[in-house]
Amino acid sequence: MYQRFLKTSRWLTLAVGVSASLLGFTGAQAAELKWAAQNDILTLDPHSQNHATTNNIVGHAYEGLVRYDKNYKIEPSLATSWSNVNPTTVRFNLRKNVKFHDGSNFTADDVVFSFDRIRQPQGTMGIYVAGVKEMKRVDDHTLDVILDKPNPTMFNNFTTFLIMSRSWAAKNKSEKVQDYKAKEITHASNNTNGTGPYVIKEWQPDQKLVMTANKAWWDKLQGNVTDVIYTPIKSDPTRIAALLAGNVDAVTDLPTQDVARLRNTPTLSVLDGPEVRTIFFGLDMGSDELKYGPKGKNPFKDVRVRKALSMSIDRVAIQRNIMRGLSIPASLIIAPGVNGYTNDMDKVAPADVEGAKKLLADAGYPSGFEFTLDCPNNRYVNDEEICQAVVNMWARIGVKTKLNAVNFGPFIAKIQNFDSSAYLLGWGVATYDAQYSLQSLVMTRTKGADGSFNLSKVSNAKVDALVESMKTETDKTKRDAMIKEALTITRDEVLYIPLHHQMRPWAAKKNVTMTHNSNDAPKMYYVTVN
Repeated sequence: MYQRFLKTSRWLTLAVGVSASLLGFTGAQAAELKWAAQNDILTLDPHSQNHATTNNIVGHAYEGLVRYDKNYKIEPSLATSWSNVNPTTVRFNLRKNVKFHDGSNFTADDVVFSFDRIRQPQGTMGIYVAGVKEMKRVDDHTLDVILDKPNPTMFNNFTTFLIMSRSWAAKNKSEKVQDYKAKEITHASNNTNGTGPYVIKEWQPDQKLVMTANKAWWDKLQGNVTDVIYTPIKSDPTRIAALLAGNVDAVTDLPTQDVARLRNTPTLSVLDGPEVRTIFFGLDMGSDELKYGPKGKNPFKDVRVRKALSMSIDRVAIQRNIMRGLSIPASLIIAPGVNGYTNDMDKVAPADVEGAKKLLADAGYPSGFEFTLDCPNNRYVNDEEICQAVVNMWARIGVKTKLNAVNFGPFIAKIQNFDSSAYLLGWGVATYDAQYSLQSLVMTRTKGADGSFNLSKVSNAKVDALVESMKTETDKTKRDAMIKEALTITRDEVLYIPLHHQMRPWAAKKNVTMTHNSNDAPKMYYVTVN
């Protein structure tokens, strides 16, 4: 198991911290926040794993050229301004006098190095520089980004293109991205050296991550939290007990069954908000025979089988009984709030067991078949419970499913190694644009960003052509029409089986002020503790 593998180093000292007094805070002003959630980060390598929790926490230490503000608008970060040299070249003016945590200077060389690094195939972050042909240093603080063609989502992508120090990586033999699925450990997977607002001091996998405010940060904290202790607590009852007892200050993934009780707890506040994340099933559609399924032809290649599996799922029952109303039943792979989403396209039909049985029979499976479903048990809201419920629903149409529910670390390594016939996954849209999902999940997998998370071996020539066109289409009306057509094909051909879009309330002590994010990425530099 990967997480156990990491524990060979019981306690990692990752960087030199700074005290609140050095930051100019008084004892009354500086604050510590104890934050808990269900799952841990996977790695500290900013270019290894496209995993929301990892990207968010590691993104407190590393920064991009641009970032989102509280309203999800693009604002400057390590770049102060930019302009078009020509339709396919954007010149960025980089921020001066920025230091990495080790005291070295940030320059254009670090951006060029990070661009070359993030595209290495063993990582899963290349989507964030998709469409960029080259990054060229003009001088220490000027950079030209050269595109294949005009790119309408470049700035959204760049919010998660994090910059690493070239000299630090070379010094610590970390020029190459960690190969997570091969269980590789590198200096960069256990240590950080960014320019960001917090220094990650310690990480003990599955137990604790500690970060402290960076005294040399070029920007200023908008809150007063100088020290953060993040604790992954897999057990729902244990996580909520810690909040109620005051042992943690905030929990950002509430068990649905506890939300009503927490709303009525006088010492707590509940922050409501949607999340741009869709939970879905992926099916191995590319293998001639399933590794963990029936012998002979692969049933998932037949659209009638995929439709039958989808039709038999009672999404409203899952919403009511498992999610306690905190989900939106889905037929699309993108959620409300993402460009390209419309309510009209996301209608969900009632479960139809008899219709599903007929489709299976028409496809040659009148008695169903058997396969194994891989499911995380500590990543998404009620993930294992959802999988178990769907297993029972599939049983009603004669499909026998063996459930393999494991921690997210080994789960994600397993499916990235294509060692799965079917799996449950959640996909958040970091760019707030449907192209991100279509390009990552649905496009035919290549060596680059296309299909980088297409772990189901989906291949649809029409969708490929539409996504290729939308990558460079700057006319919004034309581009949105391409998105709509690609989403419709993905839905109607059941290239994935969407279940629902998550709602994501957070809870915190009354003296904690947080800004809710629909990408489920709380930013500690916005948090105030009174």
